[in-house]
Amino acid sequence: MNYEVTFETKVYENDWRIVLRKGYLEKMIKRCNYDFKHVNLIVNNVEDKVKVGKVAEILKKQNIITEYYFVDDYTSQVLNYFDLTKDSFKGGYYYSISELTGIYLCATPYLLHFSSDSFLEENSENWIDPAIAIMKKQSNFIVANPVWNYNFNEAIGEVTGDQNNFYIGSGFSDQCYLIPVKVFREKIYNEYNEESERYPKYGGELFEKRIDSFMKNNNKLRLTSTRVSYIHSNFPKIQNLSFLEKLVFKLKLFKRI
Repeated sequence: MNYEVTFETKVYENDWRIVLRKGYLEKMIKRCNYDFKHVNLIVNNVEDKVKVGKVAEILKKQNIITEYYFVDDYTSQVLNYFDLTKDSFKGGYYYSISELTGIYLCATPYLLHFSSDSFLEENSENWIDPAIAIMKKQSNFIVANPVWNYNFNEAIGEVTGDQNNFYIGSGFSDQCYLIPVKVFREKIYNEYNEESERYPKYGGELFEKRIDSFMKNNNKLRLTSTRVSYIHSNFPKIQNLSFLEKLVFKLKLFKRI
């Protein structure tokens, strides 16, 4: 069966021209092979909101996305709702506010988030419905994801067991997550666990670190597919590339996806 799931991704100044043009976003969605209730685009920290809005509006009219949201239109609402402040992120605000905004605005029981530089492998089997079925029956599971970059051996090293083609473990990544929105709309973002200090220091008290602390403090678990992988590859800083370097990057990127 298909559950009510929202697909979501985010863009910012460095990547919106890649994600919103030349079919990239369509391919991200199509590879999920799922009938999503909504497809949301979260836009953060762009220089020209009017220009980005025009492109997003075209995608909306083409029914590629359901809606697009500019993060700074909702910042006060989101921070107040979750009992957070910009300063509380200690430098990690821009790494975190898009995800929190997406959760705040999500209108379905489940949310599938992909960072803009992550996408499923081709011809992936349906991992979404089986993961949700487990999460509905066992409330200690609050997130699911495919394995990352085919690193099945790395994933095995982190698990405590397996169930129905999923590894059981802990941890959280903002590259890709499938979550029950109700849990993540609770005020769970002000917990601390020393083990969560393994996240990058430059990110401060970022979203994924906060979730990781909450999970460890409350014995919550993650499901990681034993059969499906997503691919993650950081985009370079586009503005720092020469014309030729930009062209080569885009050719390689669209060949890959």
